[in-house]
Amino acid sequence: RLEITEVFLAEAFAEVAVKQSARSLCRLTAVQLTSANASYTIDLDGRDAENMLGGVFLAGGEEHCVVKLRTNHNVPDCRSNSYIKGVAGGSARGEFCGLVYVAPNAQHTDAQQQNRNILLSETAHIATQPQLEIYADDVKCSHGATVGQMDSEAVLYMRQRGLSEVQARRLQIEGFVGDVVRRCGVEPLCETMMEAVRAKMEKL
Repeated sequence: RLEITEVFLAEAFAEVAVKQSARSLCRLTAVQLTSANASYTIDLDGRDAENMLGGVFLAGGEEHCVVKLRTNHNVPDCRSNSYIKGVAGGSARGEFCGLVYVAPNAQHTDAQQQNRNILLSETAHIATQPQLEIYADDVKCSHGATVGQMDSEAVLYMRQRGLSEVQARRLQIEGFVGDVVRRCGVEPLCETMMEAVRAKMEKL
């Protein structure tokens, strides 16, 4: 079992490659709080291997956050679950490009990939490109992506309970990204990362 946590506090390019053997579990959490370009390649090379990847980026001003992910199911009976969330304000840009590859003999693959994004301004932009490349017929694979605005009804609900609009919006963003951050397998880092997220939200 392997736990990996990456926190981007300064501009960086990073590449991570993970190769998993039979019955292994890898959980990877990545949090981008500034411009960064992160690339992940996951190879599931042994039966009953499982990979869980959670990522978050918060971009403001002129920042540019990029997440690239390729998950290769090379053998049968493996599982992967990838969930990436993005928030962009100002004139910031975000990008997600994800590919799940299932080899011809990788039967009984269970792969899920989700990308959810929130735009905080009319000048912010997030591009998302989830992809499936499947060469086996007995698999369970799904992927999805959304880019939208904040939930106005939820903001109104919180404002009716005494919160200002700014407080309500921050609380909604915190819940949105906190869902990923709090799944970090390195417990002492979870609250530290949430404090960094709250500080970043002050600038969005």
